[in-house]
Amino acid sequence: LTKTSTSHKSNPNCYLHRLIFAITIPLSTAIILANLVIILGIAWNRQLHNTTNYFFLSLLVADLCTGVALPFIPLMGLNRALSFSSCLVAHVFPNFLFLAFLFNLVMVHYERYICIVDPLCYNNLWMHRSFPLALLVVWAPPLLYASLPAFGWNNWTGPNITRVFPNAFIYLEVYGLVLPAILTIAGMTGHVLWITRGQLKDICRLHRSVERGSQASDREQRLNMRYTRCLVAVSLTFLACWVPYLIYMHACVAFLIGDTKWSSTTHIVLSCTGIGSMAVVPLVLGLANRQYTEPAFKLLQKLRDRWRTTLKPTSSQTTVS
Repeated sequence: LTKTSTSHKSNPNCYLHRLIFAITIPLSTAIILANLVIILGIAWNRQLHNTTNYFFLSLLVADLCTGVALPFIPLMGLNRALSFSSCLVAHVFPNFLFLAFLFNLVMVHYERYICIVDPLCYNNLWMHRSFPLALLVVWAPPLLYASLPAFGWNNWTGPNITRVFPNAFIYLEVYGLVLPAILTIAGMTGHVLWITRGQLKDICRLHRSVERGSQASDREQRLNMRYTRCLVAVSLTFLACWVPYLIYMHACVAFLIGDTKWSSTTHIVLSCTGIGSMAVVPLVLGLANRQYTEPAFKLLQKLRDRWRTTLKPTSSQTTVS
């Protein structure tokens, strides 16, 4: 461990643990509570009990588990004396939850992407015909890959393998699983925006042909403004949610290749902000849908009305006196 300050030379682990919990506990609490609100909203509304929302519910469960494991993920980068079983739980379980979250996110984006690109074949998707198989696809491979160190991945020996092969596990996860998944999500989102732009042009062209005018009307300007807002919102969401994690991921790989030591404080801040910002993606998708948040909104309205009714008698008594 590197020395972060002169006041913490004697016990740097205590300082780093306090820093980790100070950053992750508020973020983890917010992620867990927001996921619970959306999950209860889907469970409360029977009209939302369909395959599409079941996929999103699986993503919310994975995101909630990621929020639970968020305080333990930065601890993976600290040098600690752990037993074999404790090491497996501390490293395999958070990695499994993170990969399961990523696989579920790709599945949700793919399911909605097919709904827009090819709506006629949407109901005939293999994911709808065999929903348990789709859940197995998004949960079983992450568990298998995260459990590879338990089967001796880092214990292989041979000429020049002991030093290189443990890094191959990280390289394969970053450039074989994580980065392709993020690029796939970005590609599907960009294609959907491109299709939306083409449909918007067709609508404006038909509107002009009906109105027999060459200039854009107020309705066309409103449509273009709405599309621009949507494009800005998607771009800002991608920058805010994915760029911090991409920076953290490539920083870890760069330091791993260079075999250099870096500040534990920097590692903690990058890991917490990167993984925390990525876990916000399902919350943005869920909180933007009024059907998911309507039960919580109605509950807040009832609590507010009861609070007002309890305050009215006390206010009337003060005015009479």
